[in-house]
Amino acid sequence: MLRFIACLCLACGLAATPAGARSDGRPADHFTLSEAAGISKQIERELASRGVYAALVFRAGQPRGDLPDGLRYTHGAFWVYGPVETIGGGTTYGYAVYSLYHGVVDEARSYLAQDWPLDFVRGAASDEVGIIIPTPQMQVRILDVIASDTYEALHQPAYSALSNPGDPRFQNAEEFLLDVVASAAWLRTDRAQIKSNLRAYFAPAIVEMNWFERLMADWFDPRIDLDDQPGPVRIATFSTIADFMLAFDLASDVVEIDTASPD
Repeated sequence: MLRFIACLCLACGLAATPAGARSDGRPADHFTLSEAAGISKQIERELASRGVYAALVFRAGQPRGDLPDGLRYTHGAFWVYGPVETIGGGTTYGYAVYSLYHGVVDEARSYLAQDWPLDFVRGAASDEVGIIIPTPQMQVRILDVIASDTYEALHQPAYSALSNPGDPRFQNAEEFLLDVVASAAWLRTDRAQIKSNLRAYFAPAIVEMNWFERLMADWFDPRIDLDDQPGPVRIATFSTIADFMLAFDLASDVVEIDTASPD
């Protein structure tokens, strides 16, 4: 009985943290396939109308009302414009999506994936999408990192939904985006140096967790490991990455789209 009560209490607490949402690439069933296809095209048109070749796009993996105050999105990925091979073997141009997902069977490990705007939108459980548009120079630098060996070298497979962006031991999707942005901004490939720079210049979001939630978190949810969180729980989010990029002139605009509204 005590074990059940502990689970129930912790579930109520963690439901209001970023850990309550999946980041594994599976559909969330918030949109029909037809709706998701239309929304993905809506986002692509928004990016194309601005001449964007590389952007950071964020979705919410659970309903907005279930997220804690200050947290708007739970998963981000790079959307990259370029040549795309068609089913018939030809070539067209469009956006591909570069993501970090945690595993389905082993949720404590992550992998890098390249999929498509439709896949990204199908994982959303909310109508809103956040977009960070890097400056033209940063777009070129981000594309260079994605096309290089550095991209995979920046990946830390040990996954934590509440990973500390200033510590190299774990990583989630948002922290991976931040690491790539930092590598592109500072022209650094060494992850230890990148983490040192981020500790000095990046202001993370703070997740409020009481002692009991911290004590039981990894027992309840295999996606959470707080070994890299010696003090307050610090994470990277859409808002903190946007603030960082704007503060250092790495982004030209930050846009939020309500996909439920006609474009």
